[in-house]
Amino acid sequence: MFTLGIDVGSSSVKVSLLKVADGSCAASAFFPSEEMTIMAKKAGWAEQDPVLWWENMKNALKVVLQKANVNKNDIKAIGISYQMHGLVALDEKGEVIRPSIIWCDSRAVAIGDKAFTELGSDYCLGSCLNSPGNFTASKLKWVKENEPELFARIHKIMLPGDYIAYKLTGKMQTTVSGLSEGIMWDFNKESVADKLFSYYGFSSSLIPEIVPTFSKQAEVLDSVAAELGLPAGIPVSYRAGDQPNNAFSLNVLEPGEVAATAGTSGVVYGVNDSLACDLQSRVNNFAHVNHSSAQKRLGVLLCINGTGILNSWLRRNVANGMDYASMNDVAVKAPVGADGLLVYPFGNGAERVLGNTSPGAAIKGIGFNTHNQSHMLRAAQEGIAFSFRYGVDIMGEMGIKADVVRAGKANMFLSPLFRQTMANVLNARIELYDTDGALGAARGAALGSGIYSSAAETFANLKCLETIVPDTDKSAVNETYNQWKNQLNF
Repeated sequence: MFTLGIDVGSSSVKVSLLKVADGSCAASAFFPSEEMTIMAKKAGWAEQDPVLWWENMKNALKVVLQKANVNKNDIKAIGISYQMHGLVALDEKGEVIRPSIIWCDSRAVAIGDKAFTELGSDYCLGSCLNSPGNFTASKLKWVKENEPELFARIHKIMLPGDYIAYKLTGKMQTTVSGLSEGIMWDFNKESVADKLFSYYGFSSSLIPEIVPTFSKQAEVLDSVAAELGLPAGIPVSYRAGDQPNNAFSLNVLEPGEVAATAGTSGVVYGVNDSLACDLQSRVNNFAHVNHSSAQKRLGVLLCINGTGILNSWLRRNVANGMDYASMNDVAVKAPVGADGLLVYPFGNGAERVLGNTSPGAAIKGIGFNTHNQSHMLRAAQEGIAFSFRYGVDIMGEMGIKADVVRAGKANMFLSPLFRQTMANVLNARIELYDTDGALGAARGAALGSGIYSSAAETFANLKCLETIVPDTDKSAVNETYNQWKNQLNF
């Protein structure tokens, strides 16, 4: 028995086939091999054609089915993970009205900031748990203001994963978790954020049917099943944004549990059981995949834009193109603290954790007679870990203590130096797993369809590959972090 997981990113679409019996990956593929096009007609804009996601999903699925060579009738459910915050607008015929305004598009910042000022922090942070910011609702307001003829044609709005589910099933649906990531959910009323919608001047009737994250949401259309080589009647039984899904894939579901990623940008995602918020709105709060009115489970998301992108920049410009493993070997030649060299990785746009400022990356304390390539490479990895610590401390103010951090063994977590520095500066155990978003979505599909009866069964076969514990003596790294924090200017 198998389940399918689909992960819709902005670079590619990945599809994985999960073997339910042992939790292993039967086959996996992504498409395209080169990154998908992101259209930017103006500076700060970022759009993609949702039809492109669908076509790339079909191509990846075809490869997976060829690789796995399983009886299609043994595939029992589909789960979907997707890039968060994107706006997909459909007309009454279900046709896409305009390209999706995706997560990294910043055109609606001023709209969201104005809404926050005029609606007030009590409502925005107390009911929606976030500033409207540059999220989906504000993007829709931009369309209303700037493309009124297109706005008038909108029948329903969706998030990227909702669109893929619609193409599979013909049903226009979404989830509470998805609505919350668009700042379209009122947590106090446990309903669509009508006050925000009224302020923006559009009706909550634009929201499609709301379905539980884990449930047999809709069945794949017979015609689509035949086209894709799937069994008739197979359900879509799970959908979630990429960061909640990444946390789910690591079995991060209960208060105090924390997940992390460190690719181009970095994320720490912790689970809370109260409607706490950061009054400075430096972190985001969303309904986690297992949130309900009876059992509150909030995902607290910290994003650092400049993490692995710093390491890749150094590889091209400082490390003479050496591979990352060799860079790590060079970095460990320098001592903890890199003899006073401090690196700040904030060179990839505005950092929410720094009040939406863009301080740029910085190198401080460099001594021409002291520091060399190994110091620079070590200080960079330490600086990335320090930026995580800075954000985790903010999460701590909201009641989330990161005693254990779970992550996929990928990207920056492939570096022994980075993960040990993280363990030391957070004073937390780091657990590394072999999983990803597409496999997480496939596990979600199995749970949502009832194939797995509980979260415990869902993750019974998830194996921890490696555990990193803090060193006994952490004085050097803590002293360096304090120096780094004291000289952080933004």
